[in-house]
Amino acid sequence: MLREVTAIRYVTPLREGGSLPGVVEADDLGTYVVKFRGAGQGPKALVAEVISGELARRLGLPVPDLAVVELDPVVARAEPDEEVQELIKASAGANLGMDFLPGALGYDPVAHHVEAGLASRVLTFDAFVENVDRSWRNPNLLVWHGALWMIDHGATLYFHHNWQRASAVVHRPYKWDDHVLKPYATALATEGPALAARLTPELIAEAVALVPDEWLDDGDKDAYISHLSARAAQPEAWLP
Repeated sequence: MLREVTAIRYVTPLREGGSLPGVVEADDLGTYVVKFRGAGQGPKALVAEVISGELARRLGLPVPDLAVVELDPVVARAEPDEEVQELIKASAGANLGMDFLPGALGYDPVAHHVEAGLASRVLTFDAFVENVDRSWRNPNLLVWHGALWMIDHGATLYFHHNWQRASAVVHRPYKWDDHVLKPYATALATEGPALAARLTPELIAEAVALVPDEWLDDGDKDAYISHLSARAAQPEAWLP
């Protein structure tokens, strides 16, 4: 399991996020950006955040620490926005928190150069998890203390929105033409296969095991492991 904390104060909504995440203070003295299970994307977005985020971490990619944030709707009683109030009420229980990076800047591909190896590894990883949300229009990357950080993986693993069809698309190629790091990913020929070789069933199972059971249906964990292991076994199908 991920570490578990309890929200003690709802600070503010982040309105640039489509799912209306919020900044929350927790009982471990940490501050988190919380994605709520009651948002329109539902628990599957949280599942994708955990599996993809923890896979990335195990591959040595920069992802803020994740946590399960237990939420009592009473913590947001002073929030004046009715939409936020309804979202919080619908999200009682376990939600997904990501360490808040104070002062972080949104990634600008013109202003921020990314080393070729890192750019190539991020692009390879995104190809594996089918991340459709790392384009120049919406990079979902931050720069904090001069380093690159990957955020917002709720749009990955989109095969899980249609399990009946999942087996037919397990080796689906990745469309990477508008990936924000494509101009810098000049080491794909070496970094891509090297990262793909590390995507073992054991590594995948480690990440899947961290998803709280209450976000899943019976048998889902085995289904994720099976699908992602099958995809990892044929990297030539999806490597850029």
